[in-house]
Amino acid sequence: MITLTLLEKITKTPLQQWYFEDSTVIRIGRAVDNHVVLTDNLVSRYHLELKLVTSTKEENWEIISQGTNGTFLNGCLITKSIITNNSLLQLATGGPLIQVQILKLSPTFAPPLSSSAGKINQGIKPVFSGSRCTHEGNDPGNVFCVHCGQPILVQNTIRHYQVLRTLGKGGMGTTYLAWDSTGETTNIPQLLVLKQMNADMAKIPKARELFEREASILKYLTHEGVPKYYDFFVEDGKKYLAMELIHGQDLEKRILLTGPVIPQQAIAWMVQTCDILDYLHGQEPPLIHRDIKPANLMVRSGNNTIVVLDFGAVKEIGTKPGTRIGAEGYCAPEQERGQPLTQSDLYAIGPTLIFLLTGENPLKFYRQKGRNFRFDVKGIPTITNQLRQVIECVTEPLPRDRYRTAQELAQALKSVSR
Repeated sequence: MITLTLLEKITKTPLQQWYFEDSTVIRIGRAVDNHVVLTDNLVSRYHLELKLVTSTKEENWEIISQGTNGTFLNGCLITKSIITNNSLLQLATGGPLIQVQILKLSPTFAPPLSSSAGKINQGIKPVFSGSRCTHEGNDPGNVFCVHCGQPILVQNTIRHYQVLRTLGKGGMGTTYLAWDSTGETTNIPQLLVLKQMNADMAKIPKARELFEREASILKYLTHEGVPKYYDFFVEDGKKYLAMELIHGQDLEKRILLTGPVIPQQAIAWMVQTCDILDYLHGQEPPLIHRDIKPANLMVRSGNNTIVVLDFGAVKEIGTKPGTRIGAEGYCAPEQERGQPLTQSDLYAIGPTLIFLLTGENPLKFYRQKGRNFRFDVKGIPTITNQLRQVIECVTEPLPRDRYRTAQELAQALKSVSR
């Protein structure tokens, strides 16, 4: 695994991170089809490439600079060089600063499957909370020991999951990077996300319902645009959800950090989102996500494809009207009244497009028109008349006036991008 961290140039504080687990080539530049997109004017369209080079003895990452303004590795101007853990890359003098962390798995060792549930194979020592591997010769950035294949540092052990680091904390819970060392859950040892419900939220019935709903919904969904479900359990009175680790960045963070994208890219992402919504709406009974917004749309780093996150708000068609759930600016009028439909998910595509193309809160363009409020995007230069018509149609106040299905909306978007 390799991690790239964009640093603030003066304080060196992290601004943004990208994770690549299985990639052998990583391209960085200003063009939107790079794996890492940096909009700084000092950065060339295709500034540099990181390539995994394998020899008979070891694997190394090599950097190849193609930028007009040059690339500096640990302060030295280079065109081609082997890069080591914790190296600093600067794209042009005064340009973006990126720290590279290389987390190595042993090239010759694969952690074994357990011989039976809950047990570790003989000859492999279990790793307990707070313990460190005692082998020497590991790179400081390694997650796993190159000698025994065990995690070097384990913060905590929850059942057979070894917690390696905290990924994030939110109002509902805390997410961790965890290692399923036995393969008991997924059949093969692998890294995954372990989501723990916060203790204070566990006291609230509605919060418990939403957390448990996410697990129950994910368990029966199979789509590349939906995180894979692995496990749900209660340990020491705390609820946990284990699911797929998605390497990428949500659209809200991406736009706030790197700026608006070109219409072709925004449309491509929304067409992919429509495909995922078509899958959800095609379930029996149909599933309504109810919280489509940029923060819940993740872009995979490896292939630039969309993954829909946060299934705690999902609702089945036919159930009684519920609590109002949805983000302001992205929530359809009928959903505001607690009566969501599949078209309510489609409605959110409109304001999401506005955000992707402007970097502004969609409510900035929400104005009263007659008896209703509508999005007015006529003054946005990147939105053509054809795209404006799609946005206006999908955000009609009455569901019957919108596109009927996600497929219909996807076709309309595709026709605009031709």
